[in-house]
Amino acid sequence: MTQPEREPRRRYEDEKEEEKQHEKEDEKRDEKNWDEKWRRDPINAGCWAAIFIWAGLVLLGETTNWGPDTFWWWTTWALIMAGAGVILLLCALIRLLTPAYRRPLIGNVILGAVFLGVGLNELSDWNWATTGAIILIGIGLTIVLGGIFRKRK
Repeated sequence: MTQPEREPRRRYEDEKEEEKQHEKEDEKRDEKNWDEKWRRDPINAGCWAAIFIWAGLVLLGETTNWGPDTFWWWTTWALIMAGAGVILLLCALIRLLTPAYRRPLIGNVILGAVFLGVGLNELSDWNWATTGAIILIGIGLTIVLGGIFRKRK
């Protein structure tokens, strides 16, 4: 190979090496941002911790026969689901009211509404058609209100 033929190849190899370095730097930056995001978002961590604590307390109450009467297994899980739904909705409300932690809420609201609906369906005399309708109305209202109050850039 002559000298002029080696130059484009060397340039190409240098460019590829430079791209690899940029990709590694981007990966490190993304990892750092992910860690910082979790440190700066205690609401999400607290929300999931509260759900697990609630589930543990309900299960502990069932196994120790605490309460007015013994729970049935489906009542226990219905209480866990309803409680998790309430906790998720409260976390969404806290996030909505705290500007420092504001971010899209629709996922938590939908999951919270579904959990609450499933729990209430099992705990109440309502049939699934009534509970499902209430869940769908709540989710629809959330989407409409989110669209109305969305910040414009």
